[in-house]
Amino acid sequence: MPCPGRLAEALPLLAQAVEQSAATKHMIYYPLCVAHLGEAYLLAGRIEDASQQARHALERSPDLKQRGHEAYALRLLGEIAAQRQPPDAESAAAAYRQAMTLADELGMRPLAAHCHLGLGILYARTGHLEQARAELSAAMALYRAMDMTLWLSRAEAVLAPAGSC
Repeated sequence: MPCPGRLAEALPLLAQAVEQSAATKHMIYYPLCVAHLGEAYLLAGRIEDASQQARHALERSPDLKQRGHEAYALRLLGEIAAQRQPPDAESAAAAYRQAMTLADELGMRPLAAHCHLGLGILYARTGHLEQARAELSAAMALYRAMDMTLWLSRAEAVLAPAGSC
């Protein structure tokens, strides 16, 4: 995922990757490329473009038998719904949970941890503090087990305010 400081450079490169994947009929990574473009759009604040890309990635993943890419697209849909103003909490939670279920089935532990983190942030934002603490704790346990210290510190930073309320 591109860092926000170089987002202007990343967007056209990601769009080019999607176009080249489609043009060369090299479709195995197409849904993942589309999902990455959607994430970049989300970082850029282009929510509708992000949503369109996420839905497209989700539609293409089953056709190509890419269940892992489907899980990434579902998580992205959760992120998009959670970042809407106001958040679409019901849609976000459903997408995160679907992504998490698929990630668990496929052994995609980092993605499952990110889903727990997203749910924890969503619940904290919407005032469901007990649920927030549970999801953030689950994310932290996974990040700790995988030695993902950067993400562990991010989850801890969200948990601190949620835990004090």
